[in-house]
Amino acid sequence: MLRVRKSAVGWAVALALTAAGLTPASPAAARPQPAPTIDWRPCATDTTAECGTLSLPVDWNRPGGERFDLALARRVADPATREGALVFGPGGPGDSGVDRVVNGSSRFSADLRARFDIVSFDPRGTGDSHPVVCARDLLVRQPQLIADQAQFDAVLANNALLRADCRARTGAIYDHVDTTSAARDLDAVRVALGERQLTFHGSSYGTLLGQRYAELYPDRVRAMVLEAAMDHSLGTRAFLDTQAATAEGAFDEFLAWCARSADCVLHGRDIRASWAGLHTRAERGSLTDPDSGGAALAPFELSRLAHKKLYDTWRWPGLAEWIVRLEGAATTPSVRPLADQAVAPYPFAVFCQDWSLPVRDYREYVGHLRRAARLAPDLRYPPALFALVTCLGTPTPVANPQHRLRVRTDVPLLIAATVHDPASGYGWARNVARQLGRHGALLTYQGWGHGSYSSSPCVERAVDSYLIDQVVPARGASCPAVEPEV
Repeated sequence: MLRVRKSAVGWAVALALTAAGLTPASPAAARPQPAPTIDWRPCATDTTAECGTLSLPVDWNRPGGERFDLALARRVADPATREGALVFGPGGPGDSGVDRVVNGSSRFSADLRARFDIVSFDPRGTGDSHPVVCARDLLVRQPQLIADQAQFDAVLANNALLRADCRARTGAIYDHVDTTSAARDLDAVRVALGERQLTFHGSSYGTLLGQRYAELYPDRVRAMVLEAAMDHSLGTRAFLDTQAATAEGAFDEFLAWCARSADCVLHGRDIRASWAGLHTRAERGSLTDPDSGGAALAPFELSRLAHKKLYDTWRWPGLAEWIVRLEGAATTPSVRPLADQAVAPYPFAVFCQDWSLPVRDYREYVGHLRRAARLAPDLRYPPALFALVTCLGTPTPVANPQHRLRVRTDVPLLIAATVHDPASGYGWARNVARQLGRHGALLTYQGWGHGSYSSSPCVERAVDSYLIDQVVPARGASCPAVEPEV
């Protein structure tokens, strides 16, 4: 193992010019600004945690302009053993870091919680941090799959209306919910916490935040874990292909578990044949979901729900039981009533400002569909397909476009990757590691699930050692699989 020296680089309190290349809006903007502060108070739902807000610029290129309140939460460490603050980057986009701290900070080990305040936030445009809101009727018009060129054109038109509606309802921040802006928010959080350098653990979409922060502020990174890392260098085809192959690989692992485990209710059966029958019924419109009041289950939704149940191995028995219930479900779907709220939050707006996934026309789109079906014959509609639909027609260039990483940190970033991750494929992690070079270290978990810190004691020990003592795992470090528990 390699022990990395702690950087002696100082920290800045002025936030107006924190990002490299930022041009001040005016001479006044160049003057040092007072350090931001967070007014911590007991959280309403759990007074053992503290909640607060941090006032930040909507547009970091205009630091003196309109502002919004970033919602945060923390659980403080034992003063006798405290070493600093650990900031958690939530996934999604749309997961609540505030909720994670208030209700789920136990995902981190007792040792980490004794050494670090656990801090997180709702990223801008989500949760309680000035969320993007849009007309519900425009959101529900977005199809899960596009059937022909006429519908393709209709989606383009509806998405244009949706963007205008979201902007009108949300305000100026709608155009600034990209992860580059969030990375600048993260540095403001670091300053407000009084941390000379950032100690960070990002999960899934939160790894995009960590990667961007490390690019913008390499000398301000003390330690950074990227768990279930995303590869932000992929174009439309590569993004879809890797997502399809990753989802199918996870389904294969579920089938292999059922074949070897008597705890699977489908043990000894031809599960692929049963699953193909469910897909046929979904295509015909005769498949219903008994877990949702007998509502119709479309082909895309069938794949999406199964994919979600692959995220944690403790859900695998429930996935098998769900398949059994689907087989015996009624063939006449019920009509699910529409929600009566006029507006709804739309955190996925963040994704459309981070990714440019253009599709020229329906012919190109259906080519993606056919290729995904070849790569994933069981989960033939990977959820990533909906990203194409919901972001179709987004003006380019997007605020935070895909690119190869350019990170030059003193300490290597630690990539914690799961070989059979159903969402953030192992190939993504390996590609991120290649892009980081000597500025990254890959820790491989040989098991299953979306993420590894909570499911592998070996990974937990390695991550804790890195975050606490900055001990970087040796090249090629690997942790054995932990067999699913029922």
